[in-house]
Amino acid sequence: MAGKEKSGCPVNLSLEIVGDRWTLLIIRDMVFAGKKHFREFLHSDEGISSRTLAERLQTLLDEGIVTRHDDPNHKLKTVYQLTQAGIDLLPVLVSLGDWGNRYRPADPRLGVIAKELAGGGPKAIARMKRKLASEHLAAE
Repeated sequence: MAGKEKSGCPVNLSLEIVGDRWTLLIIRDMVFAGKKHFREFLHSDEGISSRTLAERLQTLLDEGIVTRHDDPNHKLKTVYQLTQAGIDLLPVLVSLGDWGNRYRPADPRLGVIAKELAGGGPKAIARMKRKLASEHLAAE
């Protein structure tokens, strides 16, 4: 997507990459559900198509938000991991989850983590980011 930006506005630049529904849901699944394989993303409740998933993963790769590696445990699988840029989207996910808990008919069981992270403030988010870094950045 580099070079195709419509303006230099920081909000616009961010939304050009993560402004569609599916991209943030893929990152959500990596952060909160520990998903890392293509097939795992396909089984999310929202029902992403394999074509859309492949397109969004490629965009995330191209933009440096995720990396792709061969799975050492299975020769035919690929593992997707967050980069630091992907991990730094955690506060966005927490804010969206907190907002959804407050203003939408959210399933309380699904919003617990975002609610706890939002309630714990910057320290809770920093702890979660360190955990994600140890899980995702160790392979790089």
